[in-house]
Amino acid sequence: MKIKNLRSYIFKAYQLFLPILAVIITISIICFPDEAFNAALEGLNTWLAIVLPALLPFFIGSQLLMGLGVVHFMGVLLEPFMRPLFNVPGAGSFVMAMGLASGYPVGSMLTGKLVKNELCNTWEAERLMSFTNTADPLFMIGAVAVGMFKDARLGIIITLAHYISAIILGFIMRFYAKNKDITPLASTFKKQGSVFLRATRELLRARKEDGRPFGQLLGDCIKDSVNSLLMVLGFIVLFSVIIRIITVAGFIDIVSPVIETILKAFGFDSSLAPAILSGFFEITLGTQLASATSAPLMQRVIIVSSIIAWSGLSVHFQVISMVSDTKIRITPYIFARLLHAFLAGFVAYVLMITPIYSFESFVIPAFAMSPQTTSESWLNIFKTSTEVFVLLFILVLLTSIITHLIKNLNIIGFKVIKKK
Repeated sequence: MKIKNLRSYIFKAYQLFLPILAVIITISIICFPDEAFNAALEGLNTWLAIVLPALLPFFIGSQLLMGLGVVHFMGVLLEPFMRPLFNVPGAGSFVMAMGLASGYPVGSMLTGKLVKNELCNTWEAERLMSFTNTADPLFMIGAVAVGMFKDARLGIIITLAHYISAIILGFIMRFYAKNKDITPLASTFKKQGSVFLRATRELLRARKEDGRPFGQLLGDCIKDSVNSLLMVLGFIVLFSVIIRIITVAGFIDIVSPVIETILKAFGFDSSLAPAILSGFFEITLGTQLASATSAPLMQRVIIVSSIIAWSGLSVHFQVISMVSDTKIRITPYIFARLLHAFLAGFVAYVLMITPIYSFESFVIPAFAMSPQTTSESWLNIFKTSTEVFVLLFILVLLTSIITHLIKNLNIIGFKVIKKK
């Protein structure tokens, strides 16, 4: 009974907190109109110059592939890889490749689509979204390593730390709700024939069930993608204003001493406190402040890796909006982001003490990104994200094929008969 009453009090406090917070934000904007306007304009420029051209093709392309049945094809083909390793359906491989290559919030958007298309259940979606909603490689290499640290060699450290920790997180999250129901295999998966034949049957079945003409399908994909990106625009502008307001109002200076005490207890430089507070709200500002502090390089890289993994409240609310029409809960995702932040920081530390940092040949050339990004720069974003997606998809596909070969040696249409 006491626990029930406590939950009731917490719920009531939460319901009171939201309108109070909305009033405070509104009053703050009125008190600092110039700062709010400039922050909103910067957020709009960032969305228009970077987010829109970089993500719109992926949003449209991913939804188009789902409507054409390609995701169903991958679901049958890659089930032996995704289920044992991450405890998610094979269709999750598409989300993993697109999410890791394209950046926030593609992973959450596609996860929500899988749930609505009944390609995975809520528990599997919460596992999947926890490690597939990641930063894109060009942001980490171009914007952070080259643009902020002015050291291209750090690009491979930050990127590897992010992706390695994401894969580790995915394996850890496979044990979340492990006794819950799993999405049954497609009926074509159980039929005779090679795995490619079964996957093709599933693609044709899914396309037939969808039934929309290609013109209508393409129009629906464009409409949904633009609507999703307009929602992302709203969150980017809102949090740009909030961060500017709390900075001008001195909130950062008030809370910084507490963060500095915690940092000193773990042996970190206290100058990193403002970066951590800013990164709690927004990823770009937090990484920029961390890279510019006087702290030792290793500490700055560790904090930047953790901030990127955490991704900031701005991205979290984008994720909430993407899955708001499903039953996916956000609590496991927030927990996963905290765990990812610790894992990314630890992996970054391990990589910094290895010889990788001194190998310039491993660095991927990239342009630094800014709100004034040119067409050449955002084209580089799209090109790099596409290359990473293709590479990830090929790696996952090869792993799945090898798994099929080991299991039944039937992937190329014949069986090996063992001699008695």
